Amino acid sequence: MRKLLVLALTLSTVFLLSACGSDDGAIKFGVIGPLTGDYSLYGVAVDNGSRLAAAEINEAGGVLGRDLEIISYDSKGDPTEGVNAYNRLSQQDEIDALLGATFSGVTLALKDLAIADNMPVLTPTATHVDVTLDAPNIFRAAYTDSYQGQVAAVFVKESSEISATKAAVLYNSGDAYSEGLAVAFIAEFLAGGGEVTEYTFSASDDDFSAVLANISASDAEVVFLPAYVAEVGAILTQAFNMGMEVPFVGADGWDGIEADYAEAVEGHYFGNHYAKSDPTQVVVDFVTNYEETYGESPNALAALAYDAVYAMVEAFEQAGSTDADDVIAALAGLEYNNAVTGSIKFDSNGDPIKAVTIIQVVDGAHVVVDKVESE
Repeated sequence: MRKLLVLALTLSTVFLLSACGSDDGAIKFGVIGPLTGDYSLYGVAVDNGSRLAAAEINEAGGVLGRDLEIISYDSKGDPTEGVNAYNRLSQQDEIDALLGATFSGVTLALKDLAIADNMPVLTPTATHVDVTLDAPNIFRAAYTDSYQGQVAAVFVKESSEISATKAAVLYNSGDAYSEGLAVAFIAEFLAGGGEVTEYTFSASDDDFSAVLANISASDAEVVFLPAYVAEVGAILTQAFNMGMEVPFVGADGWDGIEADYAEAVEGHYFGNHYAKSDPTQVVVDFVTNYEETYGESPNALAALAYDAVYAMVEAFEQAGSTDADDVIAALAGLEYNNAVTGSIKFDSNGDPIKAVTIIQVVDGAHVVVDKVESE
């Protein structure tokens, strides 16, 4: 009987130690983004920024005294792949929080799953307005498509650089990001008394000469082109070769375009989350560390991911636990001020309140011309 009691106590002790050990393991953040394919520029940047932040955090003592582990999967920019990645992260890897997905379409595809799981989500870069709508557990570090579109319209109307009253809007009608920005720009520009002509393209298009010729022949004083680097680069290259002189204005999807299309993008403008040339110490340190680690300059998506990791860690520290409800409540009330892309504070919808940095590409470099907010 005594031997059985000792055995029972021993087994109980082992069980308790095992249970405590699970609490002492790494805190896991999942990352989803396109790591291969045409849009890998974005997913790799998010992964790199996340891992840089995690390395710094672990060196400083971790999260709640535990290591922080980043687990990332390739969505290839495809919603179905993104859902599969989320299921693997949540069910097999048992992540404590999700940083992603990188693209709006992929994030929207896994949104309902994350809500059902009550998963704390802080997407660094998904900008579609519906991402955080009716989702109390989902937040974002990037401003919304609609906000970017509104700010772009304010900039082209009111800036001394452009001061346009007539605009052409050229967007990808099959992409949620591109269309969302276009719709918001058009609404804001029309509300201010401007005139807009809409033009569309699809992801399969590679010859834009006809639509560019139409724009060039019109009286448009500016072209708003909300799209990603691969599309924008092709369009601006053809516009440059045609000798078009009208200024083009884009959004954060342009970030990094000067790497491959410096000549074509020269003199044009885009809104972004930060500028690499910003002399603020936190920006200088981030850019320096990123370049030393990866051998290249960080784009805005890398900076947003870096900030998102630090902000999520701050929420865990404030919550004092990994309990999802506590972390989500901490995120809702979070004020993280030492951020590369501007202080992070969320409105009631989980969207950040911040200014958009307007950049002009000059001699292949980013020059800050304005910081613009919209109501």
